[in-house]
Amino acid sequence: MKRVVLLLTSLSSFLVSSTLSSVSVALPSMGRELIVESVTLNWIMMSFLVASTMTLMPFGRLADIKGRRKIFIMGVGVFTLASMIIGLSNSADLIIAFRFVQGIGGAMIFATGVAILTSVFPLQERGRALGIYLASVYTGTTAGPLLGGVLTEALGWRAVFLFNVPLGVFVMGMMLCKVRMEWAEAARERLDV
Repeated sequence: MKRVVLLLTSLSSFLVSSTLSSVSVALPSMGRELIVESVTLNWIMMSFLVASTMTLMPFGRLADIKGRRKIFIMGVGVFTLASMIIGLSNSADLIIAFRFVQGIGGAMIFATGVAILTSVFPLQERGRALGIYLASVYTGTTAGPLLGGVLTEALGWRAVFLFNVPLGVFVMGMMLCKVRMEWAEAARERLDV
């Protein structure tokens, strides 16, 4: 189960980080097709960052109380659904709104990934697992512009977002089928707001 958890958390972190960095390459193509100015294009980038920054800590706390696996799966689902809606959208306003939703899903994924790994791996194996996880984040960030450029050039800007859908469905399905354990170390505590 440890390897499956490492694969799924690493794949999801790659997905979020590569999407974040690949969208910047797709913005000029989006601007031309949607006929929007640079301020609107900036909001397509910023709405993700605003949402993920605002919600990362609350989702980490919620995951400790309600269950990390549960929040992780919900995060992948939210991220995947938002990616699909963005990829099919013809409205800049709708894209901005669902980039915000996508940022919430990304925060749910990042808030739980490391916590799940530290729960699954014993202390003597934890460093290696966290190293692989972080390598997937940085690989996604580094490969994102290249991946975004190739997808945008070959298939159009929508492919940058639709690329996430099969991978997201795979991660969710595998987590639901292969990982049964739930981690909620603070289950008896309240979520104070």
